[in-house]
Amino acid sequence: MSRRGYGQDCSIARALEVVGERWTLLIIRNAMVGDCRFDAFLSNLGLARNVLAQRLNTLVEAGIFERVPYKHRPLRHEYRLTARGRELAPVLTALMQWGDKHFAGDGQPERVTVHATCDHAVELVVVCPSCGGPVPADEVSTRSTTAPGSEAITPSTVDDDPAVAFAAAVLAGS
Repeated sequence: MSRRGYGQDCSIARALEVVGERWTLLIIRNAMVGDCRFDAFLSNLGLARNVLAQRLNTLVEAGIFERVPYKHRPLRHEYRLTARGRELAPVLTALMQWGDKHFAGDGQPERVTVHATCDHAVELVVVCPSCGGPVPADEVSTRSTTAPGSEAITPSTVDDDPAVAFAAAVLAGS
């Protein structure tokens, strides 16, 4: 598998080793709206054939896609999202909503995520599983699960570590 190998013990870094390459999330986005064949990805995304092949191989190896024959003469495959791949829907929705908020300009967004049952727009919200309430971005922090007695990581406690400060700032909505 072609991975960057960030060399960090961090779930975000490990996830980016699979989905952090340019084009990868766009390939997954297109699969989520029904493009699942090589030629469809190629024509709709406009990336180089060898880059697409490499990204698809990485996604198959990572269990994001499964490669399924749809034609036998000549042999042709389509790339279907696995359960693991479909679990990226909230990630893409969050990225889309963030992009709509900060980079859409004055116009309407081109797409909106809707609840299939009632057809109303959905919004991603962080919810506390304990109290059931929504958690504003400035009330989110992280803490170590491996160091006994570790303090919560907040922007004020990580000024000396730029990578952790960045992650904490992102989580806090800065």
